[in-house]
Formats: sequence, C-alpha cells, structure tokens
Amino acid sequence: MSTPTPTAAPTTMPPESVPTPAAAPPRGPLARLLWLGGLVALAVLAIVLAYPWWSYRQTHSITEDAFVEAHIVNVAPQAVSGHIVRFLVEENDRVKKGDILVHIDKEPFEVQVAIKKAAVEVAQANLIAAQAQVRAQVAQTRSSRFKLEHAIEDVGNQIANLRAAVATLSSRRATLDLAESNLKRAEALVASRGISKEEIDTRRQAVEVAQASVAQALEQIYGIRVYLGLPAQPPKGHDLNEVPPDLDQNFSNVRQALGELIQGTAQLGFLPITWNGTPKQALAEFLQQDPEGNLDRVYAHLIPNAPAVKQAEAQLLQARRDLDQALLNLSYAEIRAPFPGVVVKRYLNLGDFASPGVAILSMYNPDLTYVTANLEEDRLPGISPGNTVELQVDAFREPFRGRVVWINKSTGAQFALMPRNVVAGEFTKVVQRVPVRIAIEKDERWPFLRAGLSVRAAIAHGDGDAPWAEQAAREMREHETQFNQQDRPNREAGAGDKP
Repeated sequence: MSTPTPTAAPTTMPPESVPTPAAAPPRGPLARLLWLGGLVALAVLAIVLAYPWWSYRQTHSITEDAFVEAHIVNVAPQAVSGHIVRFLVEENDRVKKGDILVHIDKEPFEVQVAIKKAAVEVAQANLIAAQAQVRAQVAQTRSSRFKLEHAIEDVGNQIANLRAAVATLSSRRATLDLAESNLKRAEALVASRGISKEEIDTRRQAVEVAQASVAQALEQIYGIRVYLGLPAQPPKGHDLNEVPPDLDQNFSNVRQALGELIQGTAQLGFLPITWNGTPKQALAEFLQQDPEGNLDRVYAHLIPNAPAVKQAEAQLLQARRDLDQALLNLSYAEIRAPFPGVVVKRYLNLGDFASPGVAILSMYNPDLTYVTANLEEDRLPGISPGNTVELQVDAFREPFRGRVVWINKSTGAQFALMPRNVVAGEFTKVVQRVPVRIAIEKDERWPFLRAGLSVRAAIAHGDGDAPWAEQAAREMREHETQFNQQDRPNREAGAGDKP
C-alpha cells in the first residue's frame, strides 16, 4: 500500500508584480451625438415600418376564424326504403340536376303499382254500373210519375161515377114515385072493380122493382164514396155527390203513388222541401230544377249528380290517387340530384339498406360557395355590407377578393348545443362572434375552391355599398331557389288520369 504524496503549495507573486488594466479614454461630445442619432434613427425607422401595419389594423377587421362554406345537402330516400341495387356516382363526381344517383330495388313498388292499376279498373267498372243503375232508376221514376197521374185520373173517374150514380139514383127514385102513384090509383079502383087483380099485382111488382133499383143505386153510391175515402152517408145537410175539392190530391192511392215517386227521386239525389205537399206542388218543385221546366234536362242534370254516381266517382278518384301515390313511390326508388353540384361524401354502398331520411350521400353546388367569417363583436364597428375583403386562403398563395354581403342578426352562441346559463350567478364574459357572409370574386382559381378551407379574412372599414349587397344577396337567393321545385320524372301517360 503506497503512501500519498503531499501536493505542492501554490506559489504567489509579490504584490508589486500584478499588472493593472489600462484606463479607458474619455468620450467626447461627438461620440455622444452619434450614439443619440443612431437611437433616433432606429426609432424613426421602427415608426416608419410599423405605421403601415398599425394603420392597416386600424382600418381593417381581421380574423382567422373564417372558412369557405357551401350548402351541403344530405341526399336521402324521401318516402321509400329498400336495398341499394345500383350506385351511379362516386365521391368528387359532378352531376346535373335530375341525374340519377342511386337505384333502390323497384320490385316491391312495381307490384304495388300493378295492384293500384287493377283497383282503378274495378272502380271504373263500378262507376259504369252506377251510371247504368241511375239511368234505370230514372226510367222507374218516369213510370212512378205516370202511375201518379193514373191515380189522379182514377180519382176523377170515381168522382164522375159517383155523380152518375147519384143521377141514376134520382132517376130511379122518380121511377119509384111513379110506380107508387100508379099503385095508389089502382088500389082506389079496386072497390069499383075498375081494374083487374092482375093489373094491381103488376103495379105492386113495379113498385118493388123500383124500390130495389133505388136501393141498388144507393148502395152503388155508398160503395163509390167508401172507395174514395168518404163516409158512406154524407153529413146532414150535404148531398151524396159532394166531395172535397182536393180529393184528387189527397186520395190514398194518389199519396201512395206520390211516395213511390219521391222514393225514386230521392235515389237520384232530389228531395222535396216538404213531405206534406200535394202532387201538383211536388211536380212543380221537381220541374223548377230547369228554368224552362224541361223534364229531360232535369233528368240529364240528376244522372251525373246522383248519390250512387258520386259515390262511385269518389271511389274511382281515391283509386286513382292511390295509383298516383304508388307511382310516386316507384319514382322515389330512383334518387336524383336535386341541383347541379358535386358529390363530396358517400355514406352507404351497393347492397346497403336505405331508409327514409337517412343520408346516402352528401353534395353541394359549387356555384353557391362563399366565405363565412366569424368576427368578434368588438371588431364590428366600421363594417358594412358591401365593404371589400381580402381573403387569404391557406390552400392558395395569392389572396382572393370579396365583398361583405350581410352581417348576421345573431351570434353563433345562440345556436350552440350548450347555451350559456347566466342564471346560476357565475358569469365569465366571453367575446361573442358574429357570422359575416362574404361573396368571393370569381377568377381562374374559382373551380379549385373547396368547402371547408381555412381563410384569413381582412375586412376593410367604410360605409359599404348597400345596393350592391342587396343585389348580391338577391342573386344568391335566386340562384338557390331556381332549384327549389324538383322536376318529377314522367310517369305512364294517363295512368292516373281520367279516361
């Protein structure tokens, strides 16, 4: 084991041998002036260089919370569902308005169309049958009208028979009076034997025959009166041939015939104002349906408006509407482009099951591309519709130009999924952002713009150009609304139309 060697102590120089630093030469006035001049020159240069930036910031509102936007539409089946059997577009494909994008299996809807067509044919046959039935009812109504007239004529005949029977009764009573007078004269001659017994018997027989004739005539009158609905014997002080003046309108057979006529006209859709009217009133009311009282025109008007015909027409109309709906569903199996644009996203593929309202793909119209700048609320002063905008899109080297179309009437926070709640008592002020729509000036780079690109927007302050902004907003609206109504493909000619 070795022993450590002692280290040598450092040597120190004597104090008089340490060198002293040389003293700095004194600064003169010229050096100080140059130093100050340099500082001033640097300050002036900084101001000159910073002033344009500061001035630009004072006259522009700048935000990087801006994006290229478009109206992206999710295309989905409208009212049908089924398996996708054909896909005709891919992502990034451009399509025209009305182009077929997707085919859904049509077979179930074609079957429904065939069923509805058969239902239309059945309804058309039912309508023809109803019209024939109504025409038969018109003939029956004409027959009922003649039966009513016959019943009225029969009452008149019976009244005439009654009066003839009363006249016959008067004649037979006169014959009876004569026979009784002859018998009395013969009986007065019996005592003087001025007449034979046989003559007296003959005259007695004549009286009995006359009495029987009177009784027969009286019974005949009673029978006629009972047939007419009158008492067999008239009230005291009235003659046998007296009848009510309106008997031909109120006789039971006449009323029965009138009821059958009303029953027939009711099936034609005509009902009298009152059920107690006389036949004359009912016929006059029936003929009032035509200004000239033409019966043929009255029936011609009633046939197409009869309840049975109207019901058959309603069933035919319903069948046609069902057919229209089936054809519409069949057309929905072909999903078409609602406007010209570009497909940007496909969510389903061939063989997938598509449901109503579930998006199959997304597309937008590149002609409706614009920029939305979400500007802080404290940067809104000085911004007006029509102001010019410099749009620095990250995907392009050179900026685009644009102009403000409108400033939204609400902030983006109003539509947040979690709205702010200031009721709890805790509040932190956050600067709100207001969407500002900016129209992009088209140039040769326009076709290369894509929805969703990031933008740095610098909006110049000024009074703006309100007429231009209104015109630009109107053009945007008109450009979009021209595709509002989607044209339907032509269905089979006359499939749901009236023959």
